[in-house]
Amino acid sequence: MKLTTPLLSAGTATPPPPSPEGAPVTEPAGTEVSGRERLASLVQRQGVLAVLLLVVLISSFVYPSFATLDNTRGVTVQASFLAIVALGMTMVIITGGIDLSVGSVFALGGVLAAWASQWGVLPALLVPLVVCGAIGALNGLLIARAGMAPFIVTLASLLGARGLLLAITDEGSTTYLVPKDSAFAELGQGSVWGFGYPILIALALFGAGGLVLQRTSFGQTLFAVGGSSDAATLMGLPVARAKLTVYLLSGLLAGFAGAINAARLSSGVTIIGAGMELDAIAAVVIGGTLLVGGAGSVSGTLWGVLLLAVIQNLINQIGSLNSSYQSVVSGGFLIVVVVTQRYLSRSRRST
Repeated sequence: MKLTTPLLSAGTATPPPPSPEGAPVTEPAGTEVSGRERLASLVQRQGVLAVLLLVVLISSFVYPSFATLDNTRGVTVQASFLAIVALGMTMVIITGGIDLSVGSVFALGGVLAAWASQWGVLPALLVPLVVCGAIGALNGLLIARAGMAPFIVTLASLLGARGLLLAITDEGSTTYLVPKDSAFAELGQGSVWGFGYPILIALALFGAGGLVLQRTSFGQTLFAVGGSSDAATLMGLPVARAKLTVYLLSGLLAGFAGAINAARLSSGVTIIGAGMELDAIAAVVIGGTLLVGGAGSVSGTLWGVLLLAVIQNLINQIGSLNSSYQSVVSGGFLIVVVVTQRYLSRSRRST
């Protein structure tokens, strides 16, 4: 008796194995992505850039001083510190996590850098990196190994870092100054072709972050973990190591941004950083990174940071509005983006 295996009906093909969320997916032969789905994907990835360009264009016509080179330099320098912090937050959120400690870690990094700057550039950079990196590593260990909730862990770190800052500065009564003639001060105040070093540092870090996310297996692991942590574990991916690493990077970048900011201000200011974690989260989400994880980009985060900086500058240009309106506008943008992301997600699932 001759046995035969059943054949697939004509026009069908064996479906490909699932791939991690965020990783490139090859469509099976014979399937086409609808125009609606393409448009939804494009809006999610590049919508913030279109809004940024539109706001800049309108503002340039309404306020002639907005488009000047000096104003552009000021806006981009101010945005560079938030950008560095938001870069680390992007990787954390892509994995489905959150880091509420970055604002306090940013302020702590600045105080430690100013305190250590009396011994030179190397201590001024190493001390905040070691301490802030240790805070990030502790967050990662508790979240990845102990299975604790990121919100609770990083909220505790927020309070702990702020408490350590106050202890070092005698409840904020002591302000450490950076020597004016030091090379460390030049790191925050120097410029190339009129653009400050903080801008160039932020751009270099974003370039490296983009390569890591899009061109390395580690980056694809982050997308897979954010898409489904359980599925990533079944695939044999190092889920715990990936989570630990992103929180470590978040702490390092926040501390480094604080150190560069201290070099720019020539002092370790104790009152900065409050609410910075919310600005970083807003910039990341406005840039198209999903809060649930699994999708996002560093370029979108950069556009989100610049959009928030432009909004703040516009409020200053108007003159009759105070800075509190920036929070109102930023919150409005955030709500619109989250609602839009949800609509686009539903639209893509229904096609």
